[in-house]
Amino acid sequence: MGTIDRAEIELPVQRQLEAYNARDIEAFMPWWADDCQYYAFPSTLLAGGAVEIRERHIERFKEPDLHGTVLTRIVVGNVVIDHETVARTFPEGKGEVDVVCIYEVENGKIAKAWFKISEQRHL
Repeated sequence: MGTIDRAEIELPVQRQLEAYNARDIEAFMPWWADDCQYYAFPSTLLAGGAVEIRERHIERFKEPDLHGTVLTRIVVGNVVIDHETVARTFPEGKGEVDVVCIYEVENGKIAKAWFKISEQRHL
């Protein structure tokens, strides 16, 4: 079995995070596979395929306070696990959540992603 290059596995995750923080849907989407799957941990499918992920994030990117900060990143094989704090604009106002993000990378794109999100903290 060939060697997996950590930088190659990490690249799509980092680039999509940068685009997420810029709220740039055109820069965000190329890092997701066309048939990617996006789950609430452990197995609730939130979006199946790039079209649904795009629709979901067009709405999310309207939030003026949106910003994800990586606290810890672990790369194991073709899986990237981030612990993030994400600033959001909730209906009640500005807040944040802790998120564990698990990304499975295949052929330079995110093939599957799982997200475990904490309760909202209002600021």
